[in-house]
Amino acid sequence: QVQLVESGGGLVQPGGSLRLSCAASGSIFSIYVMGWYRQAPGKQRDLVAAISSGGSTNYADSVKGRFTISRDNAQKTVYLQMNSLKPEDTAVYYCNAKFPGVSYWGQGTQVTVSS
Repeated sequence: QVQLVESGGGLVQPGGSLRLSCAASGSIFSIYVMGWYRQAPGKQRDLVAAISSGGSTNYADSVKGRFTISRDNAQKTVYLQMNSLKPEDTAVYYCNAKFPGVSYWGQGTQVTVSS
C-alpha cells in the first residue's frame, strides 16, 4: 500500500513557476513508476510527465521544455518543476504511483495560472 500527498499548488501569473511535490509513504518507493497527471474542469485526466524507477522520463508534448519531473528515492518524493506557466496549464494535478497490477493516486493539488 502506498499513500501519496501532493503539495505546492497555488495561483501563479502567466510566465511564472511552481514546484509540486508528492510525498509517498508505506511501501518501497523506488520500484514504482511515478507520474503527474492533470485534470481540467470538464476534461479527462491526462498524463503530464512520468519517471521510471531508473530515472527515464517522458512528457506530454504540451509541457516539453517547460516542465521537469524528478524523484528522490531516499526521501520518497517526486517533484514537478513547472516553468513558463500558461493559463491552459490550469488544472488539478495528481500524483500517481504505478507498479504492474497496482496504481495509487494522491488527492490532487490545484494549479491556477491567471493574471
